[in-house]
Amino acid sequence: MADNDDVCVLVPTYDEAETIGDVVEGFRAAGYENVLVVDGGSSDGTRELAAEAGARVRVQSGSGKGQAIREALDYVEAPYVLMADGDLTYRPEEADRMLEPIREGRAEHVIGNRFANIQAGAMPRLNRLGNRFFNWFFRVVHGEDYVDILSGYRAFTLESIRSLFLTEDGFGIETEMAVECVKKDVPVAVVPITYQPRPASSEANLHPLRDGAIIVRTLYQMAKTSNPLFYFGSVGTASTLFGVVVAAYVAVEWFTKGVSHEVLAVVAGIALLFGVQLLMFGVLSDLVVTLNREQTRQFERLTEEVAAADSRGSVERWSSDERWESGEQRDAGGDRDSDADSPAPPTGDGRTRAGPGESQRPADTGSGVDRPAGGASPDSGARGETDETDRRSEAEAGDEPSRPGPNTTDG
Repeated sequence: MADNDDVCVLVPTYDEAETIGDVVEGFRAAGYENVLVVDGGSSDGTRELAAEAGARVRVQSGSGKGQAIREALDYVEAPYVLMADGDLTYRPEEADRMLEPIREGRAEHVIGNRFANIQAGAMPRLNRLGNRFFNWFFRVVHGEDYVDILSGYRAFTLESIRSLFLTEDGFGIETEMAVECVKKDVPVAVVPITYQPRPASSEANLHPLRDGAIIVRTLYQMAKTSNPLFYFGSVGTASTLFGVVVAAYVAVEWFTKGVSHEVLAVVAGIALLFGVQLLMFGVLSDLVVTLNREQTRQFERLTEEVAAADSRGSVERWSSDERWESGEQRDAGGDRDSDADSPAPPTGDGRTRAGPGESQRPADTGSGVDRPAGGASPDSGARGETDETDRRSEAEAGDEPSRPGPNTTDG
């Protein structure tokens, strides 16, 4: 079994006493000892049962699944997070499959596709139709096909989930995660999983109509920054079509019956102007968002290149320092060797200082046998002294006739 100490299993709960014990025990049996349960104020003993099964339990400060997930990130230290519901609809045995794309480096966010294997009774027909619509709407608005954006079985890196801007408190959190992954260019993988029914004694916390409306609102609101052309263009198109229909009615009434509808004509004109302006604003906004994304990508690439260059520079400086220190040590060793081999300076009494193990000997003089410094021989030194003496004698001899002797008198 693989070492899963780098994984934290996150389970947000609210009144899941019937199933939470089996969920925690199932993940621990699968090798995931680090199970974190964040409870939204359950009153049926969910927290106590989770703790008895071996989970860490925290009580969220607010309410709602989204708020529990955001708050749970403050308690997570593991680099990988595996998120699951506490209703036993997801299989702990498929945890390795969920984490595989992340560990292989193929993705930073993994979504479990429930539609790959929905067991009988696991998802009511209305919920299934709603999920299909939401996935289609997400694909149209945000341009990505994540197959099952509302799946509660997910795996992601702690770094990637913290980079997402999450604000939803309720069941819109999965939708917000999917949209943020598109906006932040987070690599996403979809993994087939099994979706099994809840136990008969367990009540669902999801309300299809209310939570469905929240999901649609979330999808549309987030299009304002991810796909502004759709966000503004949809309203602009509707307003333009409304203006065209009203204007057509006014025109037909005027030409066929001679009846003028001044008020309706004004309404049609305003609707047309408003719709065209929204369309133009949507196009400009989409251009701004596109440029911003491109600049963001370039900035991230530049940051990565600078970080890589700094890392290489640090390694090169370290290697240079190592080479310099080793060279300095070699130079120091060489100086010591040369000092040991060089002759000692002469002392004041004409003898040289003896090295270790040597006896003192007379210092070399100019008249000695050894060559003097400069490479001149002793014979050449003697000849030079003789020539200098002869030159002085000749000079004295040449001056001598002009000096009168001591016994000489004038004629």
